[in-house]
Amino acid sequence: MIPEMSKIIPRMSSDTVLDIVFLLLSSSFFMQGAHADIGVNYGTVANNLPPPAQVAHFLLESTTIDRIRLFDADPDIVKAFAHTGIAVTITVPNELIPQLAKLGNAQDWVRTNVKPYVPATNIVRILVGNEVLATASKSLIGNLVASMRMLHAALVEASLDRRIKVSTPHSLGILSSSTPPSSGKFRQGYDVHVLKPMLNFLRETGSPFLVNPYPFFGFSKDTLDFALFRPNSGVVDENTKLVYTNMLDGQLDAVYSAMKALGFTDIEIVIAETGWPSMGDSTQVGVDANTAAEYNSNLIRHVSSGAGTPLMPRRTFETYIFALFNENLKPGPTCERNFGLFRPDMTPVYDAGILRPTARSSIPIDPIPAPSSVTPPTSPASMSPPKGTQWCLPKTGADPDALQRNIDYVCGLGLDCRSIEEGGACFLPNTVRAHAAFAMNVYYQAMGRNDYDCDFKGTGAVTTVDPSYGKCTYHG
Repeated sequence: MIPEMSKIIPRMSSDTVLDIVFLLLSSSFFMQGAHADIGVNYGTVANNLPPPAQVAHFLLESTTIDRIRLFDADPDIVKAFAHTGIAVTITVPNELIPQLAKLGNAQDWVRTNVKPYVPATNIVRILVGNEVLATASKSLIGNLVASMRMLHAALVEASLDRRIKVSTPHSLGILSSSTPPSSGKFRQGYDVHVLKPMLNFLRETGSPFLVNPYPFFGFSKDTLDFALFRPNSGVVDENTKLVYTNMLDGQLDAVYSAMKALGFTDIEIVIAETGWPSMGDSTQVGVDANTAAEYNSNLIRHVSSGAGTPLMPRRTFETYIFALFNENLKPGPTCERNFGLFRPDMTPVYDAGILRPTARSSIPIDPIPAPSSVTPPTSPASMSPPKGTQWCLPKTGADPDALQRNIDYVCGLGLDCRSIEEGGACFLPNTVRAHAAFAMNVYYQAMGRNDYDCDFKGTGAVTTVDPSYGKCTYHG
């Protein structure tokens, strides 16, 4: 049954916006997609989360996430991501917005929260508040664009404006009309007095427009397949005759139509947060770990595919998944505390496809004891495993100094290590372990793919899980 177009995005009165803003409290997740950047919101409304340094190490070593969004500018977290290469978005709390409308205060904020940490920490964006228009606060809304401009001016003064962009995320409550998507319009009053000046600023500075679309908050029992990107008969926009096969596209195109109505079709749209909870109240439909995994996996595949949306074809979308962890102190219904990809002990709630193969796979096969040299004699070709079925990677906990020696040895032999040089397809993440994994596998494949070709004095192990990611290909 084709769902009604009015069910794609729930119509929201001003009161409804205020009611559901608490359901849209934020956080988001990152991995390198085929073409799109996929990030994660790192929320901290909990009393049981691991130390930031441990989180940074885990993300770098065990996941494909290389982009995070913070809901503040916590110095401990910002420092923890130094030298990781992970792109970090920091946030100005809503309550500071009126103060930052003055240049001196904006300069002080940048001096305190940005300058001490760059370039060691890869800060790429400052968000001014979160869903500010949904607060209905005249003080916050009236100072929002001015604060964005003052922060940008402070970045210019610090010669950081090319490196760090300024924006702000919005809930779908900014729309007065959203169904069908081609009729999308911003709320009257906000459109001309707030959003048009903001879009001008974003255009001038090359910054994106950020939105928080949540099919989870718009679906019903009858539209679950539509919300989860499952096969369905689609929904036709009666104005354009375009067919929508998933709810997210409808939400994004409604925002695009509203921007187009103001004359801004050239500004990138970024999905600042979206997600699906793994647990909810007994009355909720489609709220479990399998469904959450399905939504986020399909989301990543869709936004990275290059298909775009009916009104924005051939596009990818930088996307942040909500959220990194389950947060036990968040208010609201049960689902609000269960949007996390990981539990506080960093075990996955489900597999959304962001774990590196070495972390996802079971314990690596123990290699056959090898001679003390890392260059054992080559065995007959008949003993080699089938091509493309096994790879050599560092053991968990292998000493970084030993792994560096492995890199030096393999690359010193003249084997092809260009992929892990700066600018190469496998340079990021720029860590000894990641580079050693690539180099050790190069040696293993070149020497005949015998177990002892992967010993490396006890630091290597054979796996049957392909460790390739993004454009980085591990030859097998």
